[in-house]
Amino acid sequence: MELERQLERSLGGAAICVYYQGQCVVDLWGGVRDDIGRPWQRDTMAVCYSTSKGVISTALHVLADRGQIDYDAPVAAYWPEFAQAGKAAITVRDVMSHRAGLFNIRDLVDHARRMLDWDFMVTALAAAPAVRIPDGATAYQALTYGFLIGELIRRVSGRSLPQFLSEEIAAPLGLDGLYIGAPDDQLHRAARLLDILARNPEARAARETVAVRRRRLFRAAERLLRAAGHPADFDRATSALAPRGISSIDFSSAEVMRASIPAANGLFTARSLARLYAALAAGGELDGVRLLSPRTVARATEIQHRGFDQVTLFKMRWRLGYHRVGSFRGEPRHAFGHFGLGGSGAWADPTRNLAMGFIVNTGVGTPMGDMRILRLNTALLGCVHRMWSLRRRLDAIRTRA
Repeated sequence: MELERQLERSLGGAAICVYYQGQCVVDLWGGVRDDIGRPWQRDTMAVCYSTSKGVISTALHVLADRGQIDYDAPVAAYWPEFAQAGKAAITVRDVMSHRAGLFNIRDLVDHARRMLDWDFMVTALAAAPAVRIPDGATAYQALTYGFLIGELIRRVSGRSLPQFLSEEIAAPLGLDGLYIGAPDDQLHRAARLLDILARNPEARAARETVAVRRRRLFRAAERLLRAAGHPADFDRATSALAPRGISSIDFSSAEVMRASIPAANGLFTARSLARLYAALAAGGELDGVRLLSPRTVARATEIQHRGFDQVTLFKMRWRLGYHRVGSFRGEPRHAFGHFGLGGSGAWADPTRNLAMGFIVNTGVGTPMGDMRILRLNTALLGCVHRMWSLRRRLDAIRTRA
């Protein structure tokens, strides 16, 4: 089992859940949840960073499905203050497909702790000018996306994002752990994010040396990529991903988990992520609970842009709040989801009626996941492929008989 192999090499813990044809077929967890070695439990949750974006995007699609929000309407139609600084024409679709040009959080705030203050963040975003994004390109709003989508949900529904998620997604689907802004009585279930290097002074010094070397390599790579016609700009990536003071923020502290940082601090179980995406994989309904109509699911998951993202530097195949799903078996054509820093992720594949959620408390990786989830995706898709092949052989035997 791929998860078991990963845990053998890890000092932390993880959980994975898989739904197939509307049924939970895998529900596994293991490892440790904190630095004193307490074991991961069935109900353990973990902070999932950008995996949160897929969850809040689904919440906005609930409003779109009800006709309360139009993807092609200006954001300012729902949030009038947003029209400042020449942003009157920016649409909800622009925000959800990462074309709004509001990725630069480094110039937006003087310290990352500002993200704990909802009113400050949405006021600053409303007043900020947007950067023009070239046609066909995107620019990943790594940390600002959550405040943009969350404020739209608040303006349209009249409810805070945590309340909306609880009442419109978690409760109807019977989810056992899906929070952005977790209540105090649930914090005991949260795994501690483990940074092994941070507790070892020698290793920390070595990491700082590696960081200097990495920046030099990035600059060399940037020159090579630009020479090849790639729009690489590591300063732009830094402006989107690293507000000043971000390294001082402990995302698994009670203070941060209580706050609502919707692009980065979702606290989830793998089971809740998988069940939410299972509803999307089945056209918006699971176990008699209709979350979205099939038409809205189709609209939400249609690829919007195929060019390079100017922050992640990859072709993300952005949908409305979701991106492509990778594996070492190739890319499932109709699959969509969102992965996060640290290695977590969740996705759905309507073609196979397949969904998975993965949470983990150790690792850094990239802002869009790491090799672990790619290996898990590969193993999962391989299992489904073998099952389909076996079914075809059995059908052929029955036909001949």
